[in-house]
Amino acid sequence: METPARLPVYLDYAATTPVDPRVAERMAAHLTLDGTFGNPASRSHVYGWEAEEAVEAARVEVAELLNCDPREIVWTSGATEADNLAIQGVALAREEQGRHIVTSRIEHKAVVDTCAWLESRGWEVSWLDPGADGRVTPSQVAGVLREDTVLVSLMLVNNELGVVNDIAGIAEVLRDSPALFHVDAAQALAKMPIDLAGLGVDLMAFSGHKLYAPKGVGVLYVRNAPEVKLLPLIHGGGHERGRRSGTLPTHQLVGMGTACAIAREELTVESERLTVLRDRFLDGLSNLPGVHLNGHASARIPGIVNLAFEGVEGEALLMALAPDIALSSGSACNSATVEPSFVLRGIGLPDELAQASLRFSFGRFSAEHEVEYAVSRIIETVSRLRGGGA
Repeated sequence: METPARLPVYLDYAATTPVDPRVAERMAAHLTLDGTFGNPASRSHVYGWEAEEAVEAARVEVAELLNCDPREIVWTSGATEADNLAIQGVALAREEQGRHIVTSRIEHKAVVDTCAWLESRGWEVSWLDPGADGRVTPSQVAGVLREDTVLVSLMLVNNELGVVNDIAGIAEVLRDSPALFHVDAAQALAKMPIDLAGLGVDLMAFSGHKLYAPKGVGVLYVRNAPEVKLLPLIHGGGHERGRRSGTLPTHQLVGMGTACAIAREELTVESERLTVLRDRFLDGLSNLPGVHLNGHASARIPGIVNLAFEGVEGEALLMALAPDIALSSGSACNSATVEPSFVLRGIGLPDELAQASLRFSFGRFSAEHEVEYAVSRIIETVSRLRGGGA
């Protein structure tokens, strides 16, 4: 087994990805005086014109990856803002039509907390319980729809489990409903094909730092249709067709666009490579007893694996591996708590297994020998913590 040259081995790509060097190079050209540093909203000189051109080119690159109209792309600071804009924006714009929202108990906190905030202010929320596989079914959604339902919000890929929801099937259920369909796709972009032209989704949120672009940039897709209306959360200049005011950070948006352009070219090959790494990882641990894969076995992206280790406290395992392996027990947004993951509880996992679970996530710069090293260290450490090793 080859020891990686750099420790700890990074297996927390679901928390954040490093910026791809090709992305960083493009971004650097939009920061300094000798580059395209201008304000894209400055319409009276060449610096502004060049910056606007770069921003719109990036918008096209995002739209091409998603197969949508560039005018349907709204720049945000990340998926959290995009989720908030979609949920609050629709709720406030449509409150005279109804005040009922549908979501699930295992959504990202950006969705859960936003829906809970609306609930505390008079909206009614139907909180769906996913199956033990971590998925919400179209029939579950159909069962709670009402005439006053204005929004359904469900994620494409669960950030802790890596499980993929049947978004196309849910969209079909909503075809004849007045409710709009919002999807958090932060963990899906650049990890699986997304065809917005045929998916039947009204709003979809993305984050740059999950696909090798920088932190602090994201996108909200807003389908171009008269019924898809939302009120802005940020006021002050009418940017992004009045949906999100604020000076556009040219270098950030160029980074997002470049990352999307790279993903469009490399998605298939990268997905195949990550599948090989994932399978090697699971095969390597297959002889370690008492290890369980959390979530659906096949309806998942290859880069995220959530495992429960019987007889081991997850935090103890995490800390024991920490000198050599960087990973997490779940979402980085919840890392300050020692409570069992609400996602794992939400799929019915007993507390003892939920507390014994860790999330492993692989990415573009993960190497085969790093995966083999991680398998070796996990087996050694789990055996020791169980009392079976030195």
